[in-house]
Amino acid sequence: MVKPNKILANCTGFEWDHGNITKNWDQHDVSTWECEQIFFNKPLIVKRDREHSKLENRYYVLGRTNMNRLLFAVFTVRNQKIRIISAREMTDSEIERYLK
Repeated sequence: MVKPNKILANCTGFEWDHGNITKNWDQHDVSTWECEQIFFNKPLIVKRDREHSKLENRYYVLGRTNMNRLLFAVFTVRNQKIRIISAREMTDSEIERYLK
């Protein structure tokens, strides 16, 4: 597990790709504001996605929205902005890991 503070310490906000901004809603019913909320609620579990980090560092995150919805998201950091690649509800095994 990666310490979230180390990765996110210099981030100044979020950046959404125009082609990606509605994808999470269309495919998983997860809004952009829900994706952003998980970064402000604890606990926040971040792990590097080594398999998909060929061109840039990518990370998995397990987090909770303000309404206690448990989400899994993949993101990268570009120009000090968090860029969500995809997001969905956690699986049962992810929930178990998150709640430990």
